[in-house]
Amino acid sequence: MNSRDILQALIAFDTISSNPNRALITWVQEVLQAAGARVALIPDASGGKANLYATIGPEGAGVMLSGHTDVVPVEGQAWTVPPFALTEAQGRYYGRGTADMKGFVGCAIAAMIASAGRDLRVPLHLALSYDEEIGCLGVGSLIDLLAQAPVRPLMCIVGEPTGMQVATGHKGKVALRAVCTGREGHSALAPLALNALHLAADFVGVVRAVQARLVAQGLRDGDYDVPYSTLHVGKLNGGVQVNIVPQTAVVDWEIRSLADEDVEALIDEVRAGAEAIVAPLRADFPEAAITVSRLWDYPGLGTATEAGVVRFVQSLTGANGTIKVAFGTEGGLFDARLGVPTVICGPGSMAQGHKPDEYVTVEQMARCEAMLGALVERLVAGI
Repeated sequence: MNSRDILQALIAFDTISSNPNRALITWVQEVLQAAGARVALIPDASGGKANLYATIGPEGAGVMLSGHTDVVPVEGQAWTVPPFALTEAQGRYYGRGTADMKGFVGCAIAAMIASAGRDLRVPLHLALSYDEEIGCLGVGSLIDLLAQAPVRPLMCIVGEPTGMQVATGHKGKVALRAVCTGREGHSALAPLALNALHLAADFVGVVRAVQARLVAQGLRDGDYDVPYSTLHVGKLNGGVQVNIVPQTAVVDWEIRSLADEDVEALIDEVRAGAEAIVAPLRADFPEAAITVSRLWDYPGLGTATEAGVVRFVQSLTGANGTIKVAFGTEGGLFDARLGVPTVICGPGSMAQGHKPDEYVTVEQMARCEAMLGALVERLVAGI
């Protein structure tokens, strides 16, 4: 079974993050076990989702390939091809997840199958996770499994799309929520109430002011397209209908931080700005409040360019330079929680991810196959 056929099978599974991924994981489990792999599944509490960890070769540390199985939604997007069927045209494979990141997963499964017929001196591992697209939430139980194992992988290659360049870093992320509390009232008497949406609008102004300060005076890392830490408001909810002054509004926002950024200081700065909004109002509205809480987070990745894993993967791809990527991955968690040296390298471009008519090129898939083929040869040779 080649990587193209595997990709075709993977795309047919609708693994949008809100849906179970168990059917896909069971299919992969059966394929790998048929090839002789040792496979462990780590289900979630519902049983509808699961992580997978598989090994080919001897016991030991080995090299781990990592990818996620969930994809982003297609609703509201103008697709011209079926999103959950592989379409090949103009040297491209179209379908939801082809770039992000079932293209790499297909290549990785094919490499596992190919390595099963070889006399590996060093094992090859495959880690597949769920709920990456909503904050790397699912991979935690897989990391817990590896943390308890007698040995951990020597290194990890996360196959997010980098155009097959070796990426050494990405920003960390924290998702936060601000709950704005005012006082309800009839809109005919609006000045006698306290509009929570107005508080939320003022809070958004605070977030934007902190962002402006970072743009003007913040830390810089020129390896990123956006060289500073960013604050972003992604969602605002509040109100019942137009003739009611709303009591509550909720603002969901995030920080994507450079490795050396003091994230807690940024959160404190925003909290101080929020308090400055409501403090003058409490004489008339004692209940006035803007409460900021953390929802979830993942660490950034900052692998040194001279690290062994970087040189090793460069030797597989033939690359000389390195890049950093704007999007987050589970790689920061493998590095921070397990101490596993990690890089990101996979086929395609995130410029095609999350869009209608998502695609990965045949040429990029071939380059990924070549990299993983070279990896298998190194595992046969003993690294």
